[in-house]
Amino acid sequence: KKKEKTMPSQKKSPKKRGSKKGGKHVSRSSKAGLTFPVGRVGSSLKKGRFARRVSAPAAVFLTAVMEYCTSELLTLSARCALKTSKSEDVEDKQQNIKPRHICLAVRQDEDLSQP
Repeated sequence: KKKEKTMPSQKKSPKKRGSKKGGKHVSRSSKAGLTFPVGRVGSSLKKGRFARRVSAPAAVFLTAVMEYCTSELLTLSARCALKTSKSEDVEDKQQNIKPRHICLAVRQDEDLSQP
């Protein structure tokens, strides 16, 4: 059996960085691992004229903070909704979060109830 020899000039070239012609677009939200839209938050930051210039990481950071606050509030509200439900089989029943549950959750939390 003969072994094929490769010439030094035939080696694979390293992958070039940058955008490919046929590559898929990856959103900034998916790059940051977020659910909320980073592009929309960034454009509203620019539109709001809060500063002359707005950096790209500022939009990512603000989106992450908004997503974290929303998830915390929803978690607290879901707990409050489960406490106030009248049925005994709470685990099997799907529960709706009403504005009253959000209000109670904010009032009961130490950090959120501070002025």
